[in-house]
Amino acid sequence: MTDSNTINLLIPEILLVLMATWIYVGGAFFPSRKSWSWTAAGGIALAAVALYRQQLPNYSLGETSVPVLLGPIVQDGFGLAVRFGILIAGFLFVLLSSQSEEDPPTPEYTGSLLLVLAGLMITSVAADLTLLFLGLELVSIPTYVLLFLGRRDGAGQEATIKYFFLSILSSAILLYGFSFLYGVAGSTQLSALYNRLSENSETVVALMPALHLGLVLVMAGLAFRFAAVPFHFYAPDVYQGTSNVNAGLLSTMPKIAGLVAVTRVVIAAMPEAGAATNHFGWKLAIAMAIMSMTVGNLLALWQDNIRRLLAYSSIAHSGYILVGVAVALAGWRVNNSAALDQQPEGTDGLSAALFYLAVYVTATTGTFAALAYLSRRGRQVDGVDELAGLGRTHRWIAPALALFMFSMAGIPPLAGFWGKFSLFFSTLGSVPPELRNWFIMLSVVGVLNSAISLAYYLRVVSVMYFRPPLAAPKAQGGMGALAATLICAVLVLVLGVYPAPLARITRSAARAAMIPPMPPVIESLPAKAASARSE
Repeated sequence: MTDSNTINLLIPEILLVLMATWIYVGGAFFPSRKSWSWTAAGGIALAAVALYRQQLPNYSLGETSVPVLLGPIVQDGFGLAVRFGILIAGFLFVLLSSQSEEDPPTPEYTGSLLLVLAGLMITSVAADLTLLFLGLELVSIPTYVLLFLGRRDGAGQEATIKYFFLSILSSAILLYGFSFLYGVAGSTQLSALYNRLSENSETVVALMPALHLGLVLVMAGLAFRFAAVPFHFYAPDVYQGTSNVNAGLLSTMPKIAGLVAVTRVVIAAMPEAGAATNHFGWKLAIAMAIMSMTVGNLLALWQDNIRRLLAYSSIAHSGYILVGVAVALAGWRVNNSAALDQQPEGTDGLSAALFYLAVYVTATTGTFAALAYLSRRGRQVDGVDELAGLGRTHRWIAPALALFMFSMAGIPPLAGFWGKFSLFFSTLGSVPPELRNWFIMLSVVGVLNSAISLAYYLRVVSVMYFRPPLAAPKAQGGMGALAATLICAVLVLVLGVYPAPLARITRSAARAAMIPPMPPVIESLPAKAASARSE
């Protein structure tokens, strides 16, 4: 049942929606655009304060507590960590999209960005298929507006139309998959699906074909948001046709939504008796991971357009994230006692995927922030060759871009190295012994693909430092994009030198997401629920 506790937990999302509404309405009466980015940043700060005051007394980052159902949402450490991460990423994108004083974003653009953040945060706490779908659509629909407003020429409109129709198709596939899960569970609650699949009965065995089909459809619908093969084909064209800011948004926000949805629906809600670990879910994830890594890295080698190159790079990184998903599915074991000081098997895979997603979002956001800063009014940085001589003409941006390229390539001691190390290491120790050969093969393929990716990442660095500049136009992206670039560069360095805090947070978040079963009844606040469980 939905009650006041449910509404209270959603206060950060409510604040973001109210602030977005104020920006939409206020933009119609106050034509000046310069203050709306500051308004959006203030809304994100208010949401962060509300989240801090609301959850940290009971759910601390880096610690695991009992998840508590509050109607269609769940309050746990996973949702807390993801929501804080989304707000940090959102603040960076507000900086990135603020642009120059001569060309500030429209109120509609800024308000739609806040709605995307609200949708992501709703997705991270959804414990019901209906609310989860609503959160995913709250991410997708404002994205159409962002793509249309980001670039008004023919290429931008074509990119918007392609993304619009394919996104609708993916949503239909996902909703069709949810209908199969509803048929199996008899309820839209994820806890009901978990309890149903935990039964050792002939009925559950008879439902396996429907569950397999539902899982395939759900993974297909979410693979579009991951930009994972074979649902990747829209990404290169859309990235090339849109602006650098929007390309950065598409590289990061849908991936967050995809991994969160996979965690809630596939990893946490389908126990050992279900399709996720019955030699089906992890094989599906392995196949998608290998195809995404290989196709993305190989096709990136021939790209001359920088956004198209980064689109194929994004596809490859989706494959790396799916490595962690495969490990989590293969290592999942039902443990009804699920003491808080015990770590369910498979947690390392999900923890590695979350860690890798965090460092990837940081490096990718910084990359597109640098490209946005280098752009001029009405003219985007398009070709790799346009970065020639950047080490001489822009001595702050070139080292930052080089850091991002090295991090995404996985070169130590940067953050990307620890992300890939944790992913590949999890394939060796977090799966049952009888499946070890499958994951050794997956690890070898991942390492080979990382070696291939060095070619195009180092090509970008060599163009910046070993080619003479073609020209030295003044960067007109604004101080916001420059600030976002430098913040991301510092984070990549700090997380490379000292990754332990982020690793501790992602490990705790993964453990919280995988504690079975989700409490089916809401009776009191989290602290009381924990004490009742201990008794």
